[in-house]
Amino acid sequence: MKAVLQRAKHASVTVDNSVVGQIDNGLVILLGVTHDDTIDDINFLVKKIINLRIFEDEEGKMNLSLKDVGGEILSISQFTLYGDTSKGRRPNFLQAAKPDQAKALYEQFNQILSDNGISVETGVFGAMMDVQLTNHGPVTFILDSKE
Repeated sequence: MKAVLQRAKHASVTVDNSVVGQIDNGLVILLGVTHDDTIDDINFLVKKIINLRIFEDEEGKMNLSLKDVGGEILSISQFTLYGDTSKGRRPNFLQAAKPDQAKALYEQFNQILSDNGISVETGVFGAMMDVQLTNHGPVTFILDSKE
């Protein structure tokens, strides 16, 4: 399971010209799921994400976690994180989980974040989405549960 985290002052996701999720002060997470991901991958990423000290303290140092600052999450499913561009000009997505499996794990990921006291907004799984954010810093991290 892969996650791209972007620290955001504000973020929103729109589907068919309607805002379906938005946050202020938190993280935008693009989440990719592959075939062999399990609850262990979810638990690893959730624990890392909510406790990672990537928010500034009063001295401007990244010493605070999402939990410390009461931040929110905008979670977006992103199968293209498992796109392989090593050959040719068109990516293949053979490493991305099938939609049914990916949707179930994505929803479980979001639920476990919520169970940990995090406010979670989402996009619409499988929809064409427009994501807007103000990346604060900019601060961006890539996490992989297999590394």
